[in-house]
Amino acid sequence: MNLNEFIAHVAEQFEETDASQIVASTKFQELEEYSSLIALCLIAMVDEEYGVTIKGNDLRSAITVEDLYNIVKGKKG
Repeated sequence: MNLNEFIAHVAEQFEETDASQIVASTKFQELEEYSSLIALCLIAMVDEEYGVTIKGNDLRSAITVEDLYNIVKGKKG
């Protein structure tokens, strides 16, 4: 699991946002397209791609994409 791969997976969840706008420091919850549906897609993507279960609280506590990556990485062990 590496950060660049994770960023690419996150970017795939945002259909209307250009992938180049999503980097480690992106505050993903502030993107115009972000919604509860995107949150569910992120939860599902993390489960499918990394075998890690995250919850809404994990998403809320992450400010940037890198924060979310670190949460997932920490749960993966």
